[in-house]
Parts: sequence; C-alpha cells; structure tokens
Amino acid sequence: MGIIRGGILGGFRNKAGSVIGSYWRTLDIIKGLPRISGKAPTQKQSDQRIKFALVTGFCSWFKGLINVGYKSLSEKDTPMNIAVSFHLKEAVIGTSPNFTLNYAKVAFSQGKLRLPWSMAVLSATAAELDFSWVNFGSDDENQDDTDVISIMIFHPGLYEFVTVKNVVARSANAYTMSVPAEFSGDQVHVYAAFSSTKTPELVSNTKYLGLTTVL
Repeated sequence: MGIIRGGILGGFRNKAGSVIGSYWRTLDIIKGLPRISGKAPTQKQSDQRIKFALVTGFCSWFKGLINVGYKSLSEKDTPMNIAVSFHLKEAVIGTSPNFTLNYAKVAFSQGKLRLPWSMAVLSATAAELDFSWVNFGSDDENQDDTDVISIMIFHPGLYEFVTVKNVVARSANAYTMSVPAEFSGDQVHVYAAFSSTKTPELVSNTKYLGLTTVL
C-alpha cells in the first residue's frame, strides 16, 4: 500500500499498483515495477555490465576518499555515482571481454583547489614513500597554507590499497608515508589531492604521481 504524505499533489511512499514511490536526495521519485525480459542481452549491454562491475569494484576500495572528493559536484547524484560515471567514460580501456583500467586516469577527487607545484614521490627507505611539493603560500580562495593532502597507493599485483586522509598541511612541503612491508621491491601507483580546511567541500583534482618502486 502506498501512502500519500503531502496531499493529492504530494509524493508517496511504497508500492501503489504498478508503480513504486520513494524519496531520494530532495526528490519525490515514482518508478514503474521492473519487467522481466526473456531476451538475451546484446553485446553492448554485456560489455557495459562488465565495465560497470570493473569500475564499481575498483572504486569501492577508496569510497571514503570519493565521498569527499566528489561531494561538491552534484546535489542530486551521490559522490560514488559521479565517480563511477567518470571512470566509465575516462578510465576503462581494452576490448571485450578483457576490459581493464588506465590507472593514470584514476581520480578520487575533482575540484578547483589549486595543486602545489613540482609534486613528486620517491622511496629512499624500506616500506616508505617520501612526498614533496613546492608551496607558494596563500593566494586566494583557491589556495591556502592550511590546505591538507590526502594520498592513495594502489598495488596492482596484490590488488591492495593504502589511503591516508588530510595528513599534513600544504605549508609542510613534504610528507613521509609508510606502506606495508609486502610492497617492498614492487611498483605501486601513487595519487594525491588537497582539500581546504577553510571552505567546506573545496578540493583539488587528483594528481597522478606515476608508478613508484618501493624499497
């Protein structure tokens, strides 16, 4: 039974005949009941399902970063939905059915906050990564000394992720991050982005720092 809560012109909840009413992110939604099709999926539909499973499975590992990094891009879509859409369009490569991801295109954050200059990463100590960048100080609303860095490390061979959020300020110019000892001797993909401590939801684009060999 559906319940109309706002009068004859208001939205309703639950099932009413062949439709379902719900409320989602400030919107009243009415959907028809799904129809079961006996047709086999087309090649395009099958490929899209493979790509979708690939992207959602990958992005689920750094959902916490995505929830911050994509939050300001839409009031209606969830950060994860936006991130999945982005990666489907920009990061999926290969031919059916062997799709994979272009890891250089992966991004856990998109925004207008300025990145610092000359961002770099290297490993000079076992199981550690040293990050450095050049900070030119506070400029305007799109750059401030108090902006903080978040980092994601992805080991493709082990399919392991290590993330840290808001660990040091832009003014520090450097940060040393520990990674699992199992990463030693292997190459990892490295990503970084900054977020504002003064302006809610103001973030930078993700900077892909490339493949780095961990000592």
